[in-house]
Amino acid sequence: MKKLLFIIILLFFCLLPPGFVRAQGESGEQSPKEETLEATITNILEEKEIEVMEKKQLFQKLELLVTKGSLKDKKIVIENGNLPLANLQKFKTGDEVIVSYGKDFEGKDNFYITDYIRRNSLFWLFAIFIILVVVIGKWRGLTSLLGLVLSFGVIFVFILPNVAKGVDPVQTAILGACFMIPLTFYLSHGFNKKTTIAVLGTVITLIITGILANIFVEVTKLTGFVSEEAGFLQSYKPDLINMKGLLLAGIIIGVLGVLDDITVSQSAIVFQLKDANPKIKMAELYQRAMNVGQDHIASMVNTLVLVYAGAALPLLLIFINNPRPFSEIINYEIIADEVVRTLVGSIGLTLAVPITTVIAVLVTEHKS
Repeated sequence: MKKLLFIIILLFFCLLPPGFVRAQGESGEQSPKEETLEATITNILEEKEIEVMEKKQLFQKLELLVTKGSLKDKKIVIENGNLPLANLQKFKTGDEVIVSYGKDFEGKDNFYITDYIRRNSLFWLFAIFIILVVVIGKWRGLTSLLGLVLSFGVIFVFILPNVAKGVDPVQTAILGACFMIPLTFYLSHGFNKKTTIAVLGTVITLIITGILANIFVEVTKLTGFVSEEAGFLQSYKPDLINMKGLLLAGIIIGVLGVLDDITVSQSAIVFQLKDANPKIKMAELYQRAMNVGQDHIASMVNTLVLVYAGAALPLLLIFINNPRPFSEIINYEIIADEVVRTLVGSIGLTLAVPITTVIAVLVTEHKS
């Protein structure tokens, strides 16, 4: 659930342009040096195949109605496909797009379509998600959504601003986790011993995971500069953000999102077994709970690996039909980064089961 909403929010905020299309507009009014407009394609004036740099590609001449910005309610004309583009889009009537508006060195209007407007689709997807969680989860689902909102509040109000200011990312992530864990756990699962045990098990597991991540990020010589975003951050705020620490912080927060499920479930299993048989011995209680926990480990580790694999699918294509040996490819930082992230997270999930089980067994034994 948390990963789903995280992906939705990333899609909402991170609008990455698939390419640029250029044309001259019909308006000669003054505008800012560069402005982002929103427009709807009202007509396809021309559509044909042309050759650009010895490569055939689609050319479109589009008429757009500006719906937001300084040129609102005015029509502009944009030519799409007259420049070589790696990811050329085919537009159709009714498409809503984002347009970059500026002036060239001669003072003429330039328009570039930078992306589609996706807000409406994202809104309906988000609405479906909310409705299903509330209808199926009822009151517990509603409180879990509240916990989720508060978690994102911690991330956007505390973690991200502090990291952007140059505060140590790992320290910031751990402090943020200390706020998020009780907020999300108690709101989602109620104020009871079962949830308190899950909170304690999660904190202990998170500390171990953080230490393990720190060790193997150092041992594998990861720098944190493997992604384009990291390079952008470094050029935007040079030497301000610790990129290696940011990598560690990402691992910690990523694991936290999955630990909720596994620790709460394992704690609940112990309490259910104890309620079913109050005279059960500690060793047997632990063993029975671990029998269920082993199945939980198998499914959760598989889930975590597949989630990372799905996110890194383009990266995994490097392994296909590559003339270089596997032993060389696995050394690339872009690959090693994902391997460390996946394995450290999986180790954390695996340790969470016995740690939470032991705590729960001791608490139930003391209660009896």
